[in-house]
Amino acid sequence: MSYTAEIISVGTELLLGNITNTDARDISQILSELGINVYYHTVVGDNPERLKSAIDVAKKRADILITTGGLGPTYDDLTKQTLAEAFGKKLLFDEKEAEEIRRYFSESLHKAQFTDNNYQQALLPEGCTVFHNCCGTAPGCAFTGEGGVRVIMLPGPPKECLSMFQSCAVPYLKALSDSGIYSHNFYIFGKGESAVEDQLRPLMLRLKNPTLAPYAKEGEVRLRLTAKAKSAEEAEALMQPVLKEVGDALGDIVYSIDVETLERTVLGLLKEKGLTLAAAESCTGGLVSKRLTDIPGASASFLGGAVTYSNEAKAALLGVNPEDIERCGAVSETIAVQMADGIRKVLGSDIGIGITGIAGPATDGVCDEVGTVYAALSAKDRTVCKLLHLGNDRSRIRTTAANHALDMVRRYLTGKEL
Repeated sequence: MSYTAEIISVGTELLLGNITNTDARDISQILSELGINVYYHTVVGDNPERLKSAIDVAKKRADILITTGGLGPTYDDLTKQTLAEAFGKKLLFDEKEAEEIRRYFSESLHKAQFTDNNYQQALLPEGCTVFHNCCGTAPGCAFTGEGGVRVIMLPGPPKECLSMFQSCAVPYLKALSDSGIYSHNFYIFGKGESAVEDQLRPLMLRLKNPTLAPYAKEGEVRLRLTAKAKSAEEAEALMQPVLKEVGDALGDIVYSIDVETLERTVLGLLKEKGLTLAAAESCTGGLVSKRLTDIPGASASFLGGAVTYSNEAKAALLGVNPEDIERCGAVSETIAVQMADGIRKVLGSDIGIGITGIAGPATDGVCDEVGTVYAALSAKDRTVCKLLHLGNDRSRIRTTAANHALDMVRRYLTGKEL
């Protein structure tokens, strides 16, 4: 059976824009991986009448109703009470959860004052499956309502919500079906979403199980191959022919299967080959270094980077020739190559990358076009530089330039055309 879900996020602060609704985003992503279709997101303020109206609508159009927020101890935390009333459930006091709340106050909140209104959180619908909160005080729960509608209640704070959903709600949802959802992800750099979809559209239309769908990332594309089967082995048998067909069609623009992000792929290849990398960045402002060092253990392969934003910094830190800057301009192949060579020699890495360009909004008076970027790679056996034209959006220019530099390293390490 294919289930549909609606997410109701409760909290006036969401409507006012004081808090971004990351709960609905995170839950939707995981539900998609479980093969559960999310058709509606609803946001309701801390008002029981409006919440009741939203519940009445949702339970008529969804098999699974998931709420976030409104489970706390204050007077406006009314999600449980409203849902219990809507589905004709009594709220019963759960002594075990009450004790867990008291313990959390004593051990995790440094013996903060415990007030009696916290006991409100231990009131739970009769017959529900209790979801213990490992990161906070308010427990969640799940129950089956009238018409077979499944109701799941989760706390609002993102850390608590995501943790509870993954550890408690996901197993609960998986038990509803005798088959599982299994997937592989292609990560692509070098073609846009529309171009990838156009190339693979006949295959996508032909497939029933597994299915193939594209998702746009900033400067990249993700293709998700999903199979529904009774076992992982059965799903893998369904997916393997498609994996090969897609791989053959797209070739080396697929930078990984199931290894998310170019930086993780690059670090994995560097570790595998026992090589090291260093980065010299101008227009990207250290973005390559930041993305690499976001990953634990990066220091084994990434030696460091230098943000040489000014011409003086390029000369002083990397040994770039000031005369070449004057002659060619800071945004040029000559300077990008010297940056890559310079950082490799200064830090003693096997590979150096150099990025220089104009991220805008204004030009530097030498180069006419915002979005002009040179990305260079320097290694002992070769030096390569790419001229890029990346549009006029500053954030996109920086992100895409960093992607190109990382992809150059990936291609160099795998022997693909640079």
